[in-house]
Amino acid sequence: MEKLSKPPVNKVTTLKEAVSRFVHDGSYVSFGGIGDRTPTAAIHEVARQQKKNLRLVSDTSVTYVHDSILIGLGLVDTYEIAYNWGGIWGPDAVYRRALEKSIPKPIKIEEYSNFSIGMRFLAGSLGVPFMPVKSLLGTDIPVHNPHVKIMNDPYGGEPVALVPASHPDIAFIHVQRCDAIGNTQILGHLGNDDSLARAAQHVVITTEEIVPTDEIRRNPNLTFIPYYCVDAVVKVPFGSHGRGCPYYYSMDVPYGLQLAETWATEAGFNRWAEEWIFAVDDWEGYCRKIGWERLSRLAEAERRYQQYGEMR
Repeated sequence: MEKLSKPPVNKVTTLKEAVSRFVHDGSYVSFGGIGDRTPTAAIHEVARQQKKNLRLVSDTSVTYVHDSILIGLGLVDTYEIAYNWGGIWGPDAVYRRALEKSIPKPIKIEEYSNFSIGMRFLAGSLGVPFMPVKSLLGTDIPVHNPHVKIMNDPYGGEPVALVPASHPDIAFIHVQRCDAIGNTQILGHLGNDDSLARAAQHVVITTEEIVPTDEIRRNPNLTFIPYYCVDAVVKVPFGSHGRGCPYYYSMDVPYGLQLAETWATEAGFNRWAEEWIFAVDDWEGYCRKIGWERLSRLAEAERRYQQYGEMR
């Protein structure tokens, strides 16, 4: 896959426009973040626009705020995944219903390990067709996933597993700050987002704040995704709500526990989706419904216990 460099022009747009432009029925989609910085606002907008027959790839699907929303709405056909994780919120009932009972529809699963999904993104970012991964040897993943190949190392003769490069059509990555042309800074853990941004054909950055390029240049060591990887920039404050965004706001634990209770049944999930996705116009409407005061308390909690010291 040839990925063209993106120009250093103003890329600021709306989430509605970005999803309409880059996500189509049948698209191969990835959502960044790992535990935190989940692009929840983008997922809501993909759901709101009812993009269907999607193929998803994810190293970590976070319970209740991530890919399961699209699965529960019947918008996903194939899911390349390593890990569905809920942590304190508990198991993901929507994901389990889809896998165990084909509710609301059956989905095809391609299973990898966390590390091997990361290697798929790395291969995609480097423009090579595959990546060797020894850690899959001795597991059942190659038995059940025909896309994992075993070959003998041509230099040493020992067996090694190969995983194919991943090139999503579109990746959504949520970050703390970005400039208007797309230079993107991430505070805290990266997950695989630096590789994902280089592997995907198109990249939409959703960001807590848009800052001047001069501010980005003050700390270039934090710029993990350069402008030439980025197609669109969308300012979405609290765009990871439910989960946290390191140094900006904390995880909303009571909200997640409430979702776990609501999503325990298919009817409960459908009621939630109607109220929180389809009955609001956009992410700002969602935030108003959650309540700005509640969101501000999450931000205050993070500022109180987590501070990021910049180098001047």
